[in-house]
Amino acid sequence: MERLIEITTVPIELQMKVNHARLEYTRATADLEISRDRGGLTIRSKPIKLNIDTFEARNSVTPTAMRSVEQAAQRGQQKVYDTMATYARQGDLLLEAKIGEQLISQFAMESQQVNTDFAMQWLPSTGPNISWDEGELSIRYEMDKLNFDWRMGGGNFEFVPGDIEFTVTQQPDVIIKYIGGPVYVPPSADPDYEPVDVQA
Repeated sequence: MERLIEITTVPIELQMKVNHARLEYTRATADLEISRDRGGLTIRSKPIKLNIDTFEARNSVTPTAMRSVEQAAQRGQQKVYDTMATYARQGDLLLEAKIGEQLISQFAMESQQVNTDFAMQWLPSTGPNISWDEGELSIRYEMDKLNFDWRMGGGNFEFVPGDIEFTVTQQPDVIIKYIGGPVYVPPSADPDYEPVDVQA
């Protein structure tokens, strides 16, 4: 008897992909900022200063109003002292005077005497007061400065775990194929029908 059915099985097909575990490192970033401080050359010069004070020299020739009043007061005071001394001397002479002495006429003649001692002054009697301040020179040189500012970003480690991927590339299947000829009902309809002898 011939086979009428052919059965074919199609197996499942799988594709496996393995991703290994790995450690990933993100590199750090670095930023550099450079700034410059400018230096320079500084020179300070202070020249010598001459101070000439001619106040006293001018006052010795033509005194100021205040100095004139002061000098007049000094002369008046000296005149009072001189007059008191003169009166005291005359009083002493009168106490010791002898009869017949002409002291009063002598006193009168002395009081009439005029002092002719005077002098005209055209040059100052004192010189000017001279002083000076010393000069000064300072030189300062400063070089330029460079400033470096580093800003570092920290690196980062990341762990990526492994995994396994399964991909079905072909589904399993069963293929049933009829490979026999046609089936006639009743069997006598088959053109190639041959009766079967049945022996009793």
